[in-house]
Amino acid sequence: MKPIISASDLASDLAGARRPVLLDVRWQLGGPPGRPEYEAGHVPGAVYVDLDAELAAPPGPGGRHPLPDLEVFGAAMRRAGVSAGTPVVVYDGGLGWGAARAWWLLRWTGHTDVRVLDGGLAAWTAAGHELSKETPSPEPGAFAPDPSEVGLLNADGAAALARSGLLLDARAAERYRGDVEPIDPVGGHIPGAVSAPTAENVAEDGRFLPARELAARFNALGAQEDGMVGVYCGSGVSGAHEVLALAIAGIPSALYAGSWSEWSNDPARPVAKGPDPQ
Repeated sequence: MKPIISASDLASDLAGARRPVLLDVRWQLGGPPGRPEYEAGHVPGAVYVDLDAELAAPPGPGGRHPLPDLEVFGAAMRRAGVSAGTPVVVYDGGLGWGAARAWWLLRWTGHTDVRVLDGGLAAWTAAGHELSKETPSPEPGAFAPDPSEVGLLNADGAAALARSGLLLDARAAERYRGDVEPIDPVGGHIPGAVSAPTAENVAEDGRFLPARELAARFNALGAQEDGMVGVYCGSGVSGAHEVLALAIAGIPSALYAGSWSEWSNDPARPVAKGPDPQ
């Protein structure tokens, strides 16, 4: 199953017998919350999920968006109607980061039937589909998170992968180089990591590039068919978007969820600067 779905295919699925659960994860770094936008109009039947409150734990030593408490995350998914085997489609306002975070969390906790709406809500409306202001009340689901031992990196694992495999830095190139750092205490990157800005995975309309082009991009950055690939970003949100892009390209990868916001807050961790990995 492809990890993304087009607006036209989503419309067909919503009209079919096996209607997917829809999650609206509109979110912006630094706010404001996405609920007012959701209430102003959303894909009919979609349930709003709060990234900061339900897809992440409070900021702390583990970063700005640590992994959520599994009880909190599980409760949010059950509230939306998710059960084992339920098809799920996630979307956001178009950037794709919030939707990818939910997609990654569901897959990491054992729910594989989940896709991201390619291009987000903008693609839905551009295709001529209507929005709704009605807040649905779905039958509660029975989702039980079962996190995997694979697909997730900690700081030590990310450092090791930067030496032995391929660790991609999904932030903007200027943050990777250390030219600027608007959020975290230190600029630069994990030694050995390769710059791979998330923005280069999508076209101007926010849709992902074709799988073949994405595969060529990641191969050029050093991804090998049998090699290990990891991703980090600022706080584990845009990095999930890059993991999604890699999945579209057919390349499995792991996410360092703490990302730079965890790494840069530990003075014992080394920091590299400049355009090169080392």
